[in-house]
Amino acid sequence: MYWRYGKADSLDKLVRDLLRIYRQLLLIFDGDVETSLEQLDHVGQRYQLWREDFGIEEFKQLLERSGEARRDARGLMKMTRKGERALRRQALQDIFRGMDARALGEHRTTQTGGSGEIADETRPFEFGDSVDTLDAHRTLSNWVKRTGGEGDIAEDDLEVRERERNTSCATVLLIDVSHSMTLYGEDRITPAKRVALALTELILTKYPKDTIDVVLFGDEATTVPLERLPYLSNGPFHTNTRAGLMMAQDILRRRKAVNRQIVMLTDGKPSAIHDDGGIYKNPFGLDRRIVNKTLEEAVRCRRRGIRVTTFMLTSDPYLQKFIENFTEACRGQAYFADSARIESFVLVDFMRNRRRRVR
Repeated sequence: MYWRYGKADSLDKLVRDLLRIYRQLLLIFDGDVETSLEQLDHVGQRYQLWREDFGIEEFKQLLERSGEARRDARGLMKMTRKGERALRRQALQDIFRGMDARALGEHRTTQTGGSGEIADETRPFEFGDSVDTLDAHRTLSNWVKRTGGEGDIAEDDLEVRERERNTSCATVLLIDVSHSMTLYGEDRITPAKRVALALTELILTKYPKDTIDVVLFGDEATTVPLERLPYLSNGPFHTNTRAGLMMAQDILRRRKAVNRQIVMLTDGKPSAIHDDGGIYKNPFGLDRRIVNKTLEEAVRCRRRGIRVTTFMLTSDPYLQKFIENFTEACRGQAYFADSARIESFVLVDFMRNRRRRVR
């Protein structure tokens, strides 16, 4: 994400710009407020953003007054729950800002009935229909056609508007935290975190009946609480894709939802599996032993009706071939994109998938 720096037209605009930069820095530095503020000060000085009446100290005071950050017992600034929510909202806004509005879907299926939003389609009134769904225009039109505008309205004149049938969806977001997510100077873990934050905020605010779980996979697979998302970082791990898929399936098995899906963000091939009570690793090439075990889990997802969408954060044809084979095995979808655009792809696909019932 980039900003064009210039002299602020007003203090309000300056504060808005600084808050966006600060929150982006929080993602890059794994939720470390002190480091983010230090870097923000460098940016402010370099691009002459600070004013005589507003500098880094005033910005810190603003964070404390707004409740986004507080000082701990040692006097160090820490992010609060309110700050975490602000970070999620910022991630969602940034992703929507870069999307084509025509690509946005709605939280509904193509079927009608149920207790969702009122649709455009109408049908004859039936016993048990709620009067608040009556379509006045169609009802009066039927009455005029039948009587010429004289006499009483009959039951046969009544038409009601259908309701969209909202479907619940359980999503597991799998995030690769192997060492290659920040290899050779490329930062792929920050966009992955932004995706997790945005999807979480989307579900919490627009789809409250849905669920989202986040699973990290490196040498092992582990779940992470939603409130810990800003603090994620990758490590010196291999890529145990199989373990991530197994944990995701176990989570989805316990979710009572019409739709179940896995969204996986990765930039490399599987290079580790649990085997014989330990971890078998091979970072060199596509190890057939590891690949076969991973593909077995892809097939299990397909048989269990779990949709798998993979976002590959690299353009290496050698690695893309594995993802193509993986996608064929799970009958899912795969997107090959660079890290700069991965957020929009994930969110668009998530919302489009909400239209489908997984069978």
